[in-house]
Amino acid sequence: MKEAEKYHKWVEWSEDDKVYLGMCPDLITGIHGDNAQEVFEDLLQTIDEVILEFQKQNRPLPPARIRPMQEVRH
Repeated sequence: MKEAEKYHKWVEWSEDDKVYLGMCPDLITGIHGDNAQEVFEDLLQTIDEVILEFQKQNRPLPPARIRPMQEVRH
């Protein structure tokens, strides 16, 4: 498993900002753009770059804490 695969990431529409937001809270604050697919691709690239920078500096990666909801209770 690649390091990036450990981290939850998503793209959502921001009605307030009128842009798509790409999120990966465990590693970055986020990115934005007008096209959801492009934002997701940019998000993946940015995550890889952040991980590479951590590795270059011999810093441990932050733990993957954000997880998608596992169960919905009614």
